[in-house]
Amino acid sequence: MDPRSTALIVVDVQKAFQDWEETGAGRNNPDAVGNIAALLDGFRSARSPIFHIRHRGAAPDSLFQGSACDVIQEAEERNGEPVLWKTVNSAFIGTGLEEMLRRQGVRTVVICGATSNHCVETTTRMAGNLGFDARFVGDATWTFDRRGPDGRMHRAQDIQAMTEANLSGEFAEIVASRDVLRTLSGGI
Repeated sequence: MDPRSTALIVVDVQKAFQDWEETGAGRNNPDAVGNIAALLDGFRSARSPIFHIRHRGAAPDSLFQGSACDVIQEAEERNGEPVLWKTVNSAFIGTGLEEMLRRQGVRTVVICGATSNHCVETTTRMAGNLGFDARFVGDATWTFDRRGPDGRMHRAQDIQAMTEANLSGEFAEIVASRDVLRTLSGGI
């Protein structure tokens, strides 16, 4: 990864997910936000572009309304880092993200945030389809237990594993935050 042509995309690290977790929703990867903060520090040190994506619900009953749209403190933007708002799952729809990345000469995108199997996976798939070298940071993403249409409960760890299996090879490389930071700081 060349720091000059690599960007970090931080997807939906918002208080709505803390609110959801406080209702008792089971989640995986309690270290995700800390790993996202470390990625932010590393990308800032390398002076690589950072894009913050936030979701605002279009439906009146959406979790993403009002203060629930606020960012989780550890992932706050700094020094003019762009914040792009979306109302759908992909950070590329209606935000201008692709144009901004191309204008800055970005070829590799490192993607993290919440939730793994929704907006992060959708954004990663689109990045791969658009020709970017996409990296999905598994330890800097998280999701929640979900009930399927058959009524069966699926554990967050299993959903995370399936998301990574779905993306691996075809859409993205699955990476760990420590490896991204090591490679970024080495300029390799």
